[in-house]
Amino acid sequence: MPDVSKAVLITGCSTGIGRATAERLAAGGWKVYATARRLESIADLAAKGCETLALDVTDEASMEAAVKHVEDAEGAVGVLINNAGYSQSGAVETVPMDEVRRQFETNVFGLVRMCQLVLPGMRRQRWGRIVNLSSMGGRLVFPGGGLYHGTKYAVEAISDALRFEVRDFGVDVILIEPGLIKTEFGETAAKGTGGGGDYAAFNDAVAKATAGAYEGPTMKLGGGPDDVARKIEKALGARRPKARYPVTASARLLLTQRALLPDRGWDLFVGTQFPRPGKG
Repeated sequence: MPDVSKAVLITGCSTGIGRATAERLAAGGWKVYATARRLESIADLAAKGCETLALDVTDEASMEAAVKHVEDAEGAVGVLINNAGYSQSGAVETVPMDEVRRQFETNVFGLVRMCQLVLPGMRRQRWGRIVNLSSMGGRLVFPGGGLYHGTKYAVEAISDALRFEVRDFGVDVILIEPGLIKTEFGETAAKGTGGGGDYAAFNDAVAKATAGAYEGPTMKLGGGPDDVARKIEKALGARRPKARYPVTASARLLLTQRALLPDRGWDLFVGTQFPRPGKG
């Protein structure tokens, strides 16, 4: 396919899934632009075949500059991997609204804006792939994670709409849905619970349950960042990629369980894992 850029732009490469994906794709021969808010955090990726750029998905000028850099060098961003994100935990009532907004700015609005910025170039060349990092938490909800899950449900819905809208321009939209992945993400989620009052015991339990999920025996059903990177590489190599790629046994098991249970049944299940606020 002449004059088609397949250059890869990845957000959030300082640690975890983004870093593993940048390393794997660069080793596989892809032209990779790895990005992070702090350029020094990814400086070592240059020695692994990546070009590095500063990119903050909550800053319009930063996003525009990164996309322009790739387009000036390559003609278009061929592959966008929207990986930047984090988890804000805590009972919905207890999380300050500035933290709610920050969660959505990073996980949803930044992702949408990156799609908007790269799509004109993809449409011009009639080829592109947008990979959105969702989660098994985009199709099921654990108590104490409503805000994070809300962002991932949004990513799922936006991706489903976008997939239809851009397909005939030659652009595929792919959702990656990891389960438990051992990264700094879990540590952030465990620390991010809201305040006290009537929810103090609940928020503490959420923090402990989150930490336990990433440290305890359930991680036998989980995986590492490279498991996700391999799945992304597989999706990019497919002639007709799937709409969704769950990653790890924990994702497949829990997604199946959620699909089979009615809402009250799911509530009963998660009630075995978390205390119910207000229940004396």
